[in-house]
Amino acid sequence: MIVFPAIDLKDGQCVRLVQGRADQKTVYADKPDEVARRFAREGAAWLHVVDLDGAFSGSSRNLKSIERIARAVDLPFQVGGGLRSRADVQRILELGAARVIIGTKAVSAPEFVQELLEEFGPERIIIGIDARDGRVAVEGWVSTVELSAEDFGTAMRKLGVTTAVFTDISRDGLLTGPNIMATRKMAEKTGLKIIASGGVSSLRDIQELKKLEAVGVSGVIIGKALYNGAFSLAEALAAAG
Repeated sequence: MIVFPAIDLKDGQCVRLVQGRADQKTVYADKPDEVARRFAREGAAWLHVVDLDGAFSGSSRNLKSIERIARAVDLPFQVGGGLRSRADVQRILELGAARVIIGTKAVSAPEFVQELLEEFGPERIIIGIDARDGRVAVEGWVSTVELSAEDFGTAMRKLGVTTAVFTDISRDGLLTGPNIMATRKMAEKTGLKIIASGGVSSLRDIQELKKLEAVGVSGVIIGKALYNGAFSLAEALAAAG
């Protein structure tokens, strides 16, 4: 199972939010590229990068930071947050991202995902399924729509999407453990490869998610637990391996 250390960008800084709330921000570093280098030194195989300003505003706002990350490390990384036009997607891929994550726009315009899949392929286009009480949340998790997360994932799979980042918003940034049951059901019901996100607080959480590999859970995103020193990246990689 792949461990994705998270680098969340806001105003050019590396931060963490609680349940996606902009008013619950902790700044961990002024230079995200240095954080990327540290994760690379510690053995990361992938990085997960989110443009929080983009998620809230609807357009990429941290391009310089993303470019610096690309230059700093020789690692594949995925980028999400505010990617709601073809131009946005192309720009991020050209900056060096291995793949992009489409969230809000995939909910409002599934045909947009279809077009991206046809142009760039399912290896470079994945989706974000952000759930609050089982419903899909959009626009930086500010709004929730009347669409179940599992139905959304199933619809995306039918379009040709193969991989999704699944986040239980209620767990994000709280270090309360991931929603194992919801993650399992998402993988089983949609047929997508699921990257679990939100709430990982211990090595046991990683080990529990690893047990779901057989049903399609292929990775885990870890943020606050690494920044707060709950465990090291090396320990996380060992637990996932």
